[in-house]
Amino acid sequence: MTKLMKIEGMSCNHCVMHVKSALEGVPGVKSAQVDLANKSAVVEGENLDDEALRAAVSDAGYEVASISQ
Repeated sequence: MTKLMKIEGMSCNHCVMHVKSALEGVPGVKSAQVDLANKSAVVEGENLDDEALRAAVSDAGYEVASISQ
């Protein structure tokens, strides 16, 4: 399962690492690739829960604009 997330509020590589770490801490996530230029993340894993992904990003201090498959 793959999810494409649009994330608002990232402005530097530190932000990218913070979001990547937060997403990789969500149960079921195998990998997370975060792209600062596109303000997006591609998350791969099994049984991914949109609300858990959204909460992890929010807890890290950023906003999820959208999640699609």
